[in-house]
Amino acid sequence: MRTYFVYIIIVFVLWSCKKTSVSDPSDYISFSTDTLSFDTVFTSQGSFTLPLKIYNPQNKTIVLNSIKLLQGAASPFKLNINGIASIEEQNITMQAKDSMYVFATVNINPNVSNSPFLVEDKLVVSFNNRVFELPLQARGQNAYYIVDSTLQTQTWKTDKPYVIIRNAAVDENQTLTIPAGCRVYMHADSRLFVLGTLEVLGTKKDSVVFQGDRLDRSYFGGKDYPGEWGGIYFTSFSKNNIIQYAIIKNGGASTKLGTGSFIPATIQVNPDSVLSATPQLTLKNTIIKNSFGYGIISFGGEIYAENCLLHDCSASVLAILQGGNYNFLNCNFLNIPGQTLAKTTHVDQPLLALLNYYDIDNVNYVSGNLSANFTNCLLWGSLSDETFINKKNGATCSVQLSNCMIKQQSSLPTFVTQNNNLFNKDPLFTSPSALNFIPKANSPLIGAGITLSQYTKDLADKTRTTPYDIGCYNH
Repeated sequence: MRTYFVYIIIVFVLWSCKKTSVSDPSDYISFSTDTLSFDTVFTSQGSFTLPLKIYNPQNKTIVLNSIKLLQGAASPFKLNINGIASIEEQNITMQAKDSMYVFATVNINPNVSNSPFLVEDKLVVSFNNRVFELPLQARGQNAYYIVDSTLQTQTWKTDKPYVIIRNAAVDENQTLTIPAGCRVYMHADSRLFVLGTLEVLGTKKDSVVFQGDRLDRSYFGGKDYPGEWGGIYFTSFSKNNIIQYAIIKNGGASTKLGTGSFIPATIQVNPDSVLSATPQLTLKNTIIKNSFGYGIISFGGEIYAENCLLHDCSASVLAILQGGNYNFLNCNFLNIPGQTLAKTTHVDQPLLALLNYYDIDNVNYVSGNLSANFTNCLLWGSLSDETFINKKNGATCSVQLSNCMIKQQSSLPTFVTQNNNLFNKDPLFTSPSALNFIPKANSPLIGAGITLSQYTKDLADKTRTTPYDIGCYNH
């Protein structure tokens, strides 16, 4: 009797276990999304990874007959199923009320299209004599690829974007011209080095845009993130550079070249060794924003800038070290945490550092003659003192601030020449949270500048009234 009783128990247990995996005609699975969509992906470049979940809503264990791509090995998409890179997996057990991850990537082959084009496939799950399908979609974008290249004199096209991978360098005594409407995407470890001349010739209608090559903004919550690429590096041999109507964003990552590393900055200018009649770098109607490091850092360079907006940098928006020659007219230098800049980032570095020296260590430094003029400029941020201006022996130092608005509780050094500046007033922007820095009708910026003959329109291409407003935008 005891043997028979044990046999009955074993048969009952086996029968019970088998019953939990028996499918009912009404059993089903579900997905975490109705379509798995990738943002635009550059052709020949592997994409980011997107996850999806497959759910078993039943109160029992089920077995999926297969998970696969409809196009199989010919699909531009690739899968990772339960930790296995595969185009198909079979007989997959799912516990009651459980779920499993499937990860997808896409690699799109180039074609003849200059515009983004759609590629598609389907994730196919076979279960319970039924087929469950999930559409996979991605837009491909052909591009011109610049990979570890030294560039001779050339003018880029506008029919397709350019993607710089690792680094590119404009050779000495050569000129790279980037026309209006050109789009330049930089890979994460990339910089554009300029030994010769860079001409970025955007217009108000067709700005030239520099940004990282991660186009999956949905992955970032629809936001821009700093440090997606390195920056633009002007060497001491570089000359006659101009950037007009450009948007340079999300740069400032620290990158390496060989065993060397570079300061995190969206733009770096090295000491001017050419000393030509024109400034080493001219900036007009340009926006530099969202830098992981400095917006601009210059070591004894020569920069002229008008109608420019520099904002949201984890380090100083503008750092001038070791002297040089500078003239900034109607420019906004802003660091206001809570917009694209993290509240904990802008805590100890003022947005403007202006020095005729560069400290090598705690004792030693190198110096250079400094001449810096700021006219009709706005220097505004969340710190009590948003400027650090200092000089040391060994070089001259001439600094002039005229008709500027400055966030500064402490007194400026006595060697700084000041004319008609405003201090610590609320600039009353239209909507700083939306990055709209146009002054409101009652802003103290209005009419507080002086009229300049070099230009008559603001960054938004609006005609300036006299006297000029402070900053890059007219009211």
